[in-house]
Amino acid sequence: MPKRVDHEERRAQIAEALIQVAGRRGLHAVGMRDVAAEAGVSLRLVQYYFETKEKLLFCGLRHLTDRFAARVCARLAAAGPEPGPRATVEALLLASLPTDEESRTFHLLYSSYAILSVTDEALAAQPFIDNPDAAESAVTGLLEQAQASGLADPGIDARTEAISLLAMAATMGTSILVGQRSPESAIAVLRHHLDRIFTAVRTSERGAGSN
Repeated sequence: MPKRVDHEERRAQIAEALIQVAGRRGLHAVGMRDVAAEAGVSLRLVQYYFETKEKLLFCGLRHLTDRFAARVCARLAAAGPEPGPRATVEALLLASLPTDEESRTFHLLYSSYAILSVTDEALAAQPFIDNPDAAESAVTGLLEQAQASGLADPGIDARTEAISLLAMAATMGTSILVGQRSPESAIAVLRHHLDRIFTAVRTSERGAGSN
């Protein structure tokens, strides 16, 4: 009896191959033949599942964001059963910094997708991500939750701070990639700004430490 093919598993295998080879050579230099070789399958099979390079790239982007989500979840799990808004925001921001090989690949390729979609009409026709404001809205909600609980400065504008934190993390990630600063210094800068926002937490921690 012939073995039943799991098509989703095969698509994920090919998408993972795209990420691996693009992480080494750059997204712009990757062709469908390269991905087929990396995945250990025929070029015809890659074309069967994705038809065009743009569709393959879009699937690779989805696979990349799924891996990022798993990385954030792992950080949250390590923070405990109820991490709270500060730890959740920090997990989201730090997961995007290129501090190891996996996160380096994520930052490099995600940035490459954004740049490539500006000049590649076929890729631009695909939705870059399902909800481009998802991270911004999530961080905004967490900051508002912290304000309502007395854990963050009530005077801040949560949406503006969310935009600033995410933009800062993206810029810090690029500066790490090009060797401008170390991961440790970038993390220190992000935590400095989180300390500024979560002032109530800082004050309560000082009070507890002085007893």
